[in-house]
Amino acid sequence: MRINLTPQQLSAFLHLAATGSFSEAAQRQGVSQPALSRTIQQMEATVGGRLFDRTTRKVALTPIGQALHRIAERLTAEFDSAASELARMVAGRSGRVTVAALPSIAAVLLPPAIAHFREGHPDVEVTILDGLSESVLEAVAQGRADLGLTIRPSPHATLTYRSLLADEFGLVCRSDDDLAGEGPLPWSVFGNRPFIAMAATSSVRQMTDAAFLQAGLAIPPLFGCAFLGTTGNLVAAGLGITALPRLTLPLLAPYGLVWRRLEQPVMRRQMGIVTRTGRTLAPAALALHAAVARQGRLEQRR
Repeated sequence: MRINLTPQQLSAFLHLAATGSFSEAAQRQGVSQPALSRTIQQMEATVGGRLFDRTTRKVALTPIGQALHRIAERLTAEFDSAASELARMVAGRSGRVTVAALPSIAAVLLPPAIAHFREGHPDVEVTILDGLSESVLEAVAQGRADLGLTIRPSPHATLTYRSLLADEFGLVCRSDDDLAGEGPLPWSVFGNRPFIAMAATSSVRQMTDAAFLQAGLAIPPLFGCAFLGTTGNLVAAGLGITALPRLTLPLLAPYGLVWRRLEQPVMRRQMGIVTRTGRTLAPAALALHAAVARQGRLEQRR
């Protein structure tokens, strides 16, 4: 036999068991005494036995009522715990947020954004999937990531893009290089120097290829590095120079390299937040979205 009792019925039952009085229990429950009596009668009909022995002065649990009392206390505690967990999730204080991001954003923009986010959401678990632009877009489109931080994608039916900042490109060289001065330089400086390139599938490589095309330069790429650390080490070893966006500077700090703005043409990598179109973000994801947008504004002002 399946017994179906509602949380409201169990609450009324526990109030009556605690007070031993229909009038007091009805007052605690916020209902009339006849309404409470009907609730208990409905419960007894559902259970198939009396829950209380009633006298003119006292209401006491029957053996069936005692058994139900133990179950009702456990179920009510579990329900309250579940309701509390739901309330925390709705308030954005619990849950999990997955962010897919380009390595430069994952390493530079995300840490301060997550630190700010965790001040108000310390119990939210944040997972980071760092990878190239296509993998970021794929993770969001497939629902494996709530947010994606990457360059502006081509129009996509299932993705929505919000701009964060424009990341300007500059020349990167050793501090003892003749090019390690001040002020902007033209892209033509790469015409007679070895150019250390990023991997062909990277957003940085796409931008540098476009810059060379606009400047009418035929620059042979060397090495084709997948990681910024590799590029920095190669430049530090004196094997050539490179062009990288300003957001990568903190990652190059250990190598003592110099960054100088490039022009003719000026190249800016448009960075933003990608979400899945038509998908409602959980409150915690919305809060992290706001923290990332805030950090993007701070970075843009620098």
